[in-house]
Amino acid sequence: MAQDLSEKELLRMEVEQLRKEVKNPRAPISKTGKEIKDYVEAQAGSDPLLRGVPEDKNPFKEKGTCVIS
Repeated sequence: MAQDLSEKELLRMEVEQLRKEVKNPRAPISKTGKEIKDYVEAQAGSDPLLRGVPEDKNPFKEKGTCVIS
């Protein structure tokens, strides 16, 4: 699609995108980093990747064995 557009059209699209991005609220990483860290630590107790899945609730648990004779 971009190949069909002229350079002027591509630049216009880029300027429109930058105008949208400049309206986004920004926050310092010193604040947002702490918020993300606190959230991750608060959710760690219920994270199955950290705690594992109980055998009785594991949908991928092998139901039986396969015997080839």
